[in-house]
Amino acid sequence: MGDNNAMPRQIYQLKVTLADVRPAVWRRVLVPGGYTLDRLHRVIQYSMGWQDYHLHSFDVDGVQYGEPDPDGELALRDELDVRLDAIASKGTRLGYTYDFGDWWEHEIVVEDVFGAEPDERYPACVGGARACPPEDVGGAFGYAEFLAAVRDPAHPEHESMRLWIGRAFDPAAFDAERISTLLRRLA
Repeated sequence: MGDNNAMPRQIYQLKVTLADVRPAVWRRVLVPGGYTLDRLHRVIQYSMGWQDYHLHSFDVDGVQYGEPDPDGELALRDELDVRLDAIASKGTRLGYTYDFGDWWEHEIVVEDVFGAEPDERYPACVGGARACPPEDVGGAFGYAEFLAAVRDPAHPEHESMRLWIGRAFDPAAFDAERISTLLRRLA
């Protein structure tokens, strides 16, 4: 006999927005509150479309979390030790920085917290807009330059940028279902 009074798992509805990019690149994801920050890192990587090639950190009220650096260059607290539900509630804002060279800043807002639906699978992506910038494009400024070059066949960098990306790139592309399928591998 199950306990019908058991509290359902708490699900956090997060809006993750890439800073300094217009039009906005953002995702709305549903994540169990019991996820540690290292799992939240993977959710952000999968949902945004990053390849996890670079270092990252979270900023929670001025405290930095990430993968501890054995050489001690970055004073990061271990993200494995911290659960989302221990540091965030509805309305909390967190920072997430990916790639300390390109310096991609993401703003994370906890839009809502609610009980898990028994027949839903988490984590899930339920909304968003626009494609993730390519890795190593040079941050927000480099991405703007890249878009200008690939859009305009007369741009002096058009051909070199097309060769560099090596594939079709649609900055407006976004597929929540595909992202949710990727996220289910984390569950």
